[in-house]
Amino acid sequence: MLPPWLQQHLPELVLWGTLLSVGTLLAIIVLVPLILSRLPANYFSEPRRHSLRERGGSAGSWLLTVFKNLLGAGLVVLGLLMLVTPGQGLVTLLAGLLLMNFPGKYRLERAVVSREGVMRALNWFRRRSGRPPFEPPAN
Repeated sequence: MLPPWLQQHLPELVLWGTLLSVGTLLAIIVLVPLILSRLPANYFSEPRRHSLRERGGSAGSWLLTVFKNLLGAGLVVLGLLMLVTPGQGLVTLLAGLLLMNFPGKYRLERAVVSREGVMRALNWFRRRSGRPPFEPPAN
């Protein structure tokens, strides 16, 4: 049996959960191709990613990084919630992880992208936007 508060608000919670799920899915459908088309072809082939500190980031780039990490953390939380509720849990979780900065992230990205099917799908998006294919990561 559900607690009384949950029983009372269940229709609203389901509605908001559905709207959030559909909104997240639409945002991912729009943003993923846009981001993939703007990345340089050598994005995954560099031996290591240069940190913002090494690049001499300005205050604006630091603020953008903080915003990006907060957004990514929010998507991770929503993705975890959507794993047990209706929604695009895995996709939202993955999008959140890719937005965030954490140690080993570049190594993880390269490991995922080095799979033939993943690289083929990424380059399919690139071809559709008229961009050159990604250079595969060097092992």
